[in-house]
Amino acid sequence: MKMLHTNLHEFETAAELEKYISENENVMVCCGRMGPMCIPVYGVMEELEEERENIKFAVMAFDWPEAGIIRNDPACRGFMGLPFTMYYKNGQVAHATSSIQNMQQVNAILDEHFSTSNVENV
Repeated sequence: MKMLHTNLHEFETAAELEKYISENENVMVCCGRMGPMCIPVYGVMEELEEERENIKFAVMAFDWPEAGIIRNDPACRGFMGLPFTMYYKNGQVAHATSSIQNMQQVNAILDEHFSTSNVENV
């Protein structure tokens, strides 16, 4: 059952998320709701998904019980605003942010934490 209506891959269980981050080198997961702070981030991710083939983009519904894997992660301690966005590198948390992020902010994080040496800049 898809909770968030985006064009991105969506996780329903913590086990699915764990498997995904263990199988993919670079993963960005946005944990949120269908609200004004989250929808712009989903849009940025949908746009970047086409440009950055070395990164996997996905979402998880914040209020879903299984999203505790993100909500309760130490990297999210003290976060107040939605969405919670996690960046995983080689199965480990590389970075985490909360609240709305624009294209420039997301690109800066992706550039800093995920190697783009195998992606052509057009």
